[in-house]
Amino acid sequence: MVTQSNQNIPVAIDKRSKLSKKEFINEYVKPGIPVVVTDAAKDWKAMGKFTPQFFKETYGEKIKKVKGIDYKISDYIDLMLKSTPENPSPYPFNLNVEKYFPELMSDIMPHLLYGKIDRISHPLLPKFMLKGTEPYELFFGGNGSFFPILHIDALFLHTQITQVYGSKEFILYGKEQTQYMYPRSDNNKLSEVNIFNPDYEKHPLFKKAKALTVTVNEGETIFFPTGFWHATQIHEPCISLGRIQLNSTNWNDFVSDNNILWKKYNPKIAPIMNIYAKKLGGVMNLQERFI
Repeated sequence: MVTQSNQNIPVAIDKRSKLSKKEFINEYVKPGIPVVVTDAAKDWKAMGKFTPQFFKETYGEKIKKVKGIDYKISDYIDLMLKSTPENPSPYPFNLNVEKYFPELMSDIMPHLLYGKIDRISHPLLPKFMLKGTEPYELFFGGNGSFFPILHIDALFLHTQITQVYGSKEFILYGKEQTQYMYPRSDNNKLSEVNIFNPDYEKHPLFKKAKALTVTVNEGETIFFPTGFWHATQIHEPCISLGRIQLNSTNWNDFVSDNNILWKKYNPKIAPIMNIYAKKLGGVMNLQERFI
């Protein structure tokens, strides 16, 4: 089990298997503790199927722009496989599954839920309330690739990432360490700190930050709640499936962030959408009482 302080702050990230839904929710979701579940995706058809060769042969002509450059998937796979720390492949190379590979959605089922119901797919949740994020994303990366910017995911959504090929290292900092993260003035979910090359003269408080680090191996899934600052680095070719999560614990933050965006881009509609979102949260809470 995780050793914790009185604030439910873990000093290591558990790896668990055969967790019941009740155990998962009570031991990790409710207290807001990250966990790696080793067998959550064991029934996915994607496991063993989603390889670099599969995507190169089946979807090689599809194109994705990364840092202003168009890459065919086939060409990117070649870069990814020969990537080194000295010459890493471009990253992140992320693709919306529903847009690029809709026929593969059945291969990443059943859904891995972070709450009693799947609020992301709720029929009463308008898709435009998820603007700026992708419900299902495949991330490709090679040895030496990394994402150096510490961040909290958009709209305060919880994070679920499954390694369908290879492994990935995750570096997390709890919400209580926000005082050391130097959030940007234009986006308080992004840190000014480059975690792999920190400038301690510019960001001296970051020296006090204490990371939780874990390697998520092929077949494993990491779940962690919104509020955890995180970054990743890769030491071998890997493919990850990211899935955003929304439940009762982050619903109010999600609604508040949506309201901020509506006020910015369509202030006339903002009050109506805010009322709707709060009412919808009440409906979902009522549904969950009977589960």
